[in-house]
Amino acid sequence: MALRPVILASAVIAAGSIAAPALAAIGGNPATWGTIGIAAEGPLTGSQTSNGRDMLRGVMLAVRQYNAAGGFHGRPVNVVPVDDRADPALATTVAEAAIEAGVVAVVGPYNSAVGLVNLPTYITAKVVPVQMTSTDDTTGKGVTVQPKNSQISPVESDFIATQWKPGKVAILVDPSSYTQSMADRLQRTLEGTGVLVSQVPISESQTTFTAQVNQALTNNPDVVYLSTYYPQGAAIARELLATGNPARCFAGLANQDPAFVTAAGIPASRNCVFSGVPEPTQMPTAKGYVTAYRKAFPGKQPGTWGAFTYDSARILFRAWERSGTAFNYAKVLAHLKKTTNFMGATGKITINRAGNRPNVPVSILTVNAAGKFTVVYTNRKNK
Repeated sequence: MALRPVILASAVIAAGSIAAPALAAIGGNPATWGTIGIAAEGPLTGSQTSNGRDMLRGVMLAVRQYNAAGGFHGRPVNVVPVDDRADPALATTVAEAAIEAGVVAVVGPYNSAVGLVNLPTYITAKVVPVQMTSTDDTTGKGVTVQPKNSQISPVESDFIATQWKPGKVAILVDPSSYTQSMADRLQRTLEGTGVLVSQVPISESQTTFTAQVNQALTNNPDVVYLSTYYPQGAAIARELLATGNPARCFAGLANQDPAFVTAAGIPASRNCVFSGVPEPTQMPTAKGYVTAYRKAFPGKQPGTWGAFTYDSARILFRAWERSGTAFNYAKVLAHLKKTTNFMGATGKITINRAGNRPNVPVSILTVNAAGKFTVVYTNRKNK
């Protein structure tokens, strides 16, 4: 199951998987079809392609292993790649296309702004979401193994307040759902300790940020916090380094991706500290995943979020087995919420009644001389 060409945002493209034009010929109850379709939604093209395709590979690897073990009662699973380009304007269209293709579950979406729009569409259609959004506003819309912003923010603020002890912090913020929420949370927490905090808005469509970087540095902050996704963050990190300003750079979790290092360069990347999760190569529980990923996708290295989509698909399959069905929305979702101490590539996974993972592996990272993210600080405030 090699990674195939992915779909355009206007339609579901999936060579070898359930396709909308074939539905009329198949007909009948999906429970009688020969295969079971699950969607893998994310930014498969566009500025966040690196994350999206790694996420797709994680799902595809889990499906390959599940099918090799017999699938669901002898029936194989097919992956329907769904490309939302991280664009909320496309969210409903791609979800409706996936639903038309007959999927019973979706792993994704990744971007919170997308999920806020289309998770209700999936749920109304009784497609089970094992979603990858980090905004707390999507809590209750399916389940997730990914950290939420209420779990990430305390780790960030604890590190900044206790390790750096700043007097002033400037935040460059992309005003999308997740990044704006993270900026606001950090500002409230730090201002509560007497730190002066200012926000400078940026636009996702920008490619240069000189004016915003200069504005952020106007008041001589001790820390510049990047509440961005990695394409913006990488450009800002380069510009910050070029100023020679001594302010520390802290990049929020949505910047963690090997593509950040590629785009920013190692010197600019090493000038920043990141919140994030350990890369699969640094997780003792992910050794088997890393080996299998490299074998399944020659020449590709496992990124950050593919391990999470891999685990997402695996807990979905276990919920099918334990509920005795892949097609009953309520039963599958109920069993997903009974997930307890499931040993995944990303560590032990428990899902609570709200559909969230109570203890997530959020840490503080730096980039080493080889361009790899490395854990330098952890705490226990993300429970």
